[in-house]
Amino acid sequence: MLCLSAFLSLPLARAEPIRYSVAEEAESGSLVGKLAEDAGLTPAQLSARRARLVSEDGRQHFRFERASGRLVVAGRLDREELCGQAATCMLPFELLLSSPLQFFRVEVTLDDINDHSPVFPEERVTFKIPETSEPGSCFPMEAAQDLDIGSNTVQEYSISPENEYFRVSYGSRITGKKSLELVLEKPLDREEHAEMGFSVIALDGGSPPRSGTTHVKIFILDVNDNAPIFTQEEYIAQVLENMPEGSVVLTVLATDQDAGVNGDITYQLSQAVGKSDSAFLIDPITGAIKLTKPLDFEAAESHEMSVRATDGGGLSAICKVLVEVVDVNDNAPELVVSSFSSPIPENTVPGTVVALFSVRDRDSGANGKISCALEDQLSFSLRPAYKNYYELVTVSALDREETPQYILSVTAADAGSPPLTSTQTFTVDISDVNDNAPVFNQTSYTMYVHENNVPTVFVGAVSAGDADVGLNAKVTYSLAPEQGAERPSCSCISVNSENGHVFVLRPLDYEHLRQTEVTVSACDAGSPPLRANVTVRLVVLDENDNAPLVLYPAQDGSPASSELVPVWAEAGYLIGKVVAVDADSGQNSWLSYHLLRATDPGLFSVAVQSGEVRLRRPVTERDSVKQKLVVLVRDNGKPPLS
Repeated sequence: MLCLSAFLSLPLARAEPIRYSVAEEAESGSLVGKLAEDAGLTPAQLSARRARLVSEDGRQHFRFERASGRLVVAGRLDREELCGQAATCMLPFELLLSSPLQFFRVEVTLDDINDHSPVFPEERVTFKIPETSEPGSCFPMEAAQDLDIGSNTVQEYSISPENEYFRVSYGSRITGKKSLELVLEKPLDREEHAEMGFSVIALDGGSPPRSGTTHVKIFILDVNDNAPIFTQEEYIAQVLENMPEGSVVLTVLATDQDAGVNGDITYQLSQAVGKSDSAFLIDPITGAIKLTKPLDFEAAESHEMSVRATDGGGLSAICKVLVEVVDVNDNAPELVVSSFSSPIPENTVPGTVVALFSVRDRDSGANGKISCALEDQLSFSLRPAYKNYYELVTVSALDREETPQYILSVTAADAGSPPLTSTQTFTVDISDVNDNAPVFNQTSYTMYVHENNVPTVFVGAVSAGDADVGLNAKVTYSLAPEQGAERPSCSCISVNSENGHVFVLRPLDYEHLRQTEVTVSACDAGSPPLRANVTVRLVVLDENDNAPLVLYPAQDGSPASSELVPVWAEAGYLIGKVVAVDADSGQNSWLSYHLLRATDPGLFSVAVQSGEVRLRRPVTERDSVKQKLVVLVRDNGKPPLS
């Protein structure tokens, strides 16, 4: 509980991110910042809490040195590759610590360096200019493009060698976009110069500056005095990223007031620098721009290109075309698991974090808005952790004996139409703790043994089960010490500790011990161990091991008993009674009396049940004055004793 309180008292993530900046193309191992110091952590904490870097896209541009706490460059960083022409290139990630869980948001801004030279779309440009062109006439050119940004991109243009007929103009149009033009400085004379050539140099503002060159060839023509004019300076089209190949994006249109060949216009498409694998082509006659392959919003949200319209006399005009790619819901959400704990003990407190994962969707807008749900679970729930991170936590007590394993399905769905989903399955095993005592399969046991038994005779077994597993369910048996003196313990009984078999160790005598009770304890091997007790009653069964004992007449070696019978006694006269007992019980002690021998057997009778001796007939003068009787007393055992 103290650990849980300490964990809950810690902030999960720092409110403000830790920010650094580093120049692109910095060497691997270059220092970005002292991250541990800025996060307020010591090297010992970094190692103990298994500090590591986690990024949304899974790519690691930086390396974190646990020993020193420094954040260094992990590999080559190309700002143009990572961020394109964006004004700011920021690489976010998180510093993740475990035990307890904690985040530090880190943002590293990648500064641009002047590592790209300006590049013209065409190495050679040809103009056909009529000699009637007036000074001040402008001839548009494709501007050079530089993948760098800010001051490192193109700043100025010049002509080399300097030319008395032309100068270069680079400025902003009304629309705010900069244009490059050749400006005629003085009238042309085809007869004096039928053609001329020079280079246009683009210079960026880097230190040192970089340059790019295109060669211009000018042919002086005689007549065509009207250049094509586009209906718009800039065309903008919006295209769904799932439009099929061959679809028409838009159609540009230029007109020329000249007639005949000088008014015939053809169109030529020019892509941006570095876009050799163009997704567009233009019909040179109609100006229809078509797709050569499907677009991908996630790869590029827009495409900029230029179209040159050239008439038959060589005059041309340029317009810009901007194709904005409209996102469709073609990317399912992605779940990235940062940490997962399984198995977890069944005594885990509610609120324990089982898994940490992040979700992302490469689509934008509603198509990239993600919601997460946990399917049909009462023992676990999802809760937002930070930004796009979620925690899978316990919400109620767990019982391994009831549910040893949970299969949890987390579904991430975007808000597209129709929505796309992804499912991540977490299999959480519940480990056992010793929370169940053994339970006997009977509330008490009664076992039987015949007296005069052989030593160590098996009389029965006790059995207890334990709902736990492993050592927590391993049950051993023992005799529990008796409490108090009202029931002395019996040393004649033992129990096998492994299987619960009960044995009588020595022969017993029913006449001395008819039953006894012991307490058997079942104990598991958990820590601490749990136990249960049960009463075992041992009943001794009688054996016919005692012959009848005649109490009267006495059988102690004295002379035989004498009885007097008057001569007038009639039949049925009671002469005497034989009295006997048997130490056995039950039918083994049922006695019967029999006249075994007599001087005159016909004169006497013995009652079988009572042992009474009576006359069967009156005494006569012929009868002997002295009669001797032998009475047999026999029990009902098998075999009987007498």
